[in-house]
Amino acid sequence: MSADPFPLGTLVYLYIGSSDVTADLAWYDEAMGGDLLWRFNAFGADVAAVRIGVGTGPLVLLADHRPVPSCLPIWSVRSLSASVEWLQATGWWETATAVGVPDGPCVVLRDPSGNELALLQQDRPDAMQQAFDDMTNPRAVRRR
Repeated sequence: MSADPFPLGTLVYLYIGSSDVTADLAWYDEAMGGDLLWRFNAFGADVAAVRIGVGTGPLVLLADHRPVPSCLPIWSVRSLSASVEWLQATGWWETATAVGVPDGPCVVLRDPSGNELALLQQDRPDAMQQAFDDMTNPRAVRRR
């Protein structure tokens, strides 16, 4: 087992529940000075990424399939398999669920107080931006 499975890279996403992604995008744009990076309507979900501020802070992901209100922080890890091995060895795996995301393998788990957080191995960190930049992608929602 790796001795250091959790050198968390960075907080990459704040995955926020939205009851109206269009209205929330307007708020994050006007009130927070955010910039829309991409938005997709696919698989029954409306999800948009907003960059707030300058630099490498986490992206805000607005998603109509997340509970409202909610915020799921998603941390990058170097090796999800090493992190899962550690979670299993220490008894924390029972709170975890593996999920598929475009960036790479991910697990959602709960801290001792019941707060959700996720660990993500970003094998494809630019997958969503590349898909949005593809002007033939019918699932991309673009401003007119």
